[in-house]
Amino acid sequence: MSAIKVSAYRWVPPFAQGLVRDLRVRWALEEAGLPYEERLLDFRDKPEGYRKLQPFGQVPTFEDGALVLFESGAIVQHIAERSGVLLPSDPSARARAMTWMFSALNTVEPPIMFLVQIDLKFADDSAAMRLREGAVDAVKARLDGVAAWLDGRDYLEDRFTAGDLLMATVLRIPRHTDLVASMPVLAAYLARCEARPAFQKALAAQMAVFANNAAPTQL
Repeated sequence: MSAIKVSAYRWVPPFAQGLVRDLRVRWALEEAGLPYEERLLDFRDKPEGYRKLQPFGQVPTFEDGALVLFESGAIVQHIAERSGVLLPSDPSARARAMTWMFSALNTVEPPIMFLVQIDLKFADDSAAMRLREGAVDAVKARLDGVAAWLDGRDYLEDRFTAGDLLMATVLRIPRHTDLVASMPVLAAYLARCEARPAFQKALAAQMAVFANNAAPTQL
């Protein structure tokens, strides 16, 4: 049986380290107990033919024999369905967990990414910064919804699922702010998810690649 291969970047700037989306796939594979190999790429210069695997030239891709997938959410769903670890067997519980997967990526992540774009790429653009207050309010509205649901719960449903895995990776994105840290329910939830051994192993694997491939000028 051929090994699963996951594409990842050799190095990214510090603000992105620990956030690149191959982390989601690594984490899911660790939860499922599935071994994998890394296919390391330069984020500035993709190899010829890579867009045949990933039409947008991003990471991660997932290769398992003849099966090639892209989009981190779709890959996590595939791993979850294959392993049975990250999705409940009960059809209703399974559907709810998958609803949270879509919610993390389609409802919570977009306003967070808009805020990140403003803060990290357009901090010197006065026009963009005028949008920041509204962007923060949009993020807070989404976070309030997640926090209200989680109040009194350890996880989004009865146990940790792929929905939690994706939601936790989304909640890690605005780490340059105190938006999540200032909400006790979300801060505790994120800490609970990050304490999982599979997450710790996945994060260590991603960070080790960056450390091993950092040139002196990048340190």
